[in-house]
Amino acid sequence: MPLRLIFMGTPDFSVPTLLELVAHGHEIVAVYTRAPKPGGRRGLQMQPTPIEEAARKLGVPVLTPKTLKTPEALEEFRAFDADAAVVVAYGMILPQAILDAPRLGCYNLHASLLPRWRGAAPINRAIMAGDAESGVMVMKMDVGLDTGDVAMAERLPITDNMTAADLHDRLARLGADLMVRAMAALDRGGLQLKKQREDGVTYAAKIDKAEARIDWSKPAHAVLRHIHGLSPFPGAWAELENARVKILRCALAEGSGAPGAVLDDQLTIACGEGAIRILELQREGKGRMQAADFLRGTPVKPPMRLT
Repeated sequence: MPLRLIFMGTPDFSVPTLLELVAHGHEIVAVYTRAPKPGGRRGLQMQPTPIEEAARKLGVPVLTPKTLKTPEALEEFRAFDADAAVVVAYGMILPQAILDAPRLGCYNLHASLLPRWRGAAPINRAIMAGDAESGVMVMKMDVGLDTGDVAMAERLPITDNMTAADLHDRLARLGADLMVRAMAALDRGGLQLKKQREDGVTYAAKIDKAEARIDWSKPAHAVLRHIHGLSPFPGAWAELENARVKILRCALAEGSGAPGAVLDDQLTIACGEGAIRILELQREGKGRMQAADFLRGTPVKPPMRLT
């Protein structure tokens, strides 16, 4: 039997889960998301969230409350008479009364291997920290920050050629399948919960733009993971001839030299130990481009340096 579900989510990461739940026959009685924000080329148009756009196409009612802490919000939530709520990157705290409202509880899809990387930016932080793997977990929510009991998990290796965008897309698809399986188990009364470990807790703080400048004195592997963990947004950057350049993709390379030194005419850059080769980048105010295209218009060779 399909479940009556409230879906709560906001960004692109949430969309595959919503679509998979619908495809597997669950009844989405309402979608909660964040309110539209100004956007567009001039910042004048109100831009709905990716989840709102998907829900409208499905013909599902969309709600964008500013808070869930009022009696009115609780009454409206309860009125949907949902069996459960599915939460994927919603971006708003759920108070205890909301968590208690659905008959079977509220279930969150989180993009890390909890208790590692609780919080706002688990995908970025896992790459930046040099983690060998990431994953997705379904947990039954409580009032803590990603502290609920875990029901199911899937793991995924992080390779050195993965950017945050790459890992985001793979985890979104993996998580959609995991949540569908979790809801099927919940429906038949077979979803088993396990408390999170108390050791190994880390917090994935929101990315600060101040972190984006590249420190070339670090070893090449750390520089690569920093670049890939911030790609495409906000984008790790350095200055070349007093112009800011975002580096979006790179690879480990042979060579050594002073940190930031250009080692050849193929965008090989020295780090504190070893070197990287830039594969994709973006000049300020321009679109992203492959290194070969960049070099045709902007020759870069020794003794130039990135700072």
